[in-house]
Amino acid sequence: MPKIIGLTGGIGSGKSRIANRFAEHGVPCYIADDRAKELMNSNLNLRNAILDNFGPKSYQDGKLNRLFISDLVFKDMDSLARLNALVHPVVAKDFTKWLNLQDASYVIKEAAILFESGGANQCDEVILVTAPIRTRIERVLARDHSSEEEIKNRMSKQWLDENKIPLADYHIENIKWEDTLTKIEVLHQKLLRNS
Repeated sequence: MPKIIGLTGGIGSGKSRIANRFAEHGVPCYIADDRAKELMNSNLNLRNAILDNFGPKSYQDGKLNRLFISDLVFKDMDSLARLNALVHPVVAKDFTKWLNLQDASYVIKEAAILFESGGANQCDEVILVTAPIRTRIERVLARDHSSEEEIKNRMSKQWLDENKIPLADYHIENIKWEDTLTKIEVLHQKLLRNS
């Protein structure tokens, strides 16, 4: 069974780009947030549970109405907790199925709220990606059509980096990409040796 290496970081930290770099090294990567979105559309039981909890507006033309759902959950902690309680068990089951098909010394499980959701407990080790708040906001502004207020609101739903650093096994501060690439290479070699 491959070693499970969690990869997490706040919005705009660059964890997806880092996951892609590990994938370029042939490391199987499970991107939990992407799979969650797919499963919310394809898993019938999950779909029905979301419809029961959040009403008919949660799906539009047979697809998850992401605008409606994100608007709802980022304004209301109870709705966010309810959605997570529906989605996380389905994603956890999907991850286990995926993991059983992997033939590698280690895999990456990338998830934004790995510590917050308790998902870090299923990992052998965790890599935390951080970047200064201003850098993170600018990255998200450049890629999304979110306002700065919306980004800060989403950030407020995630733990502060200071709370996550002591819990992580590895820490990549992702400011300059050239430096980050070096850190990834070193870490990849270390993980291969230790797996």
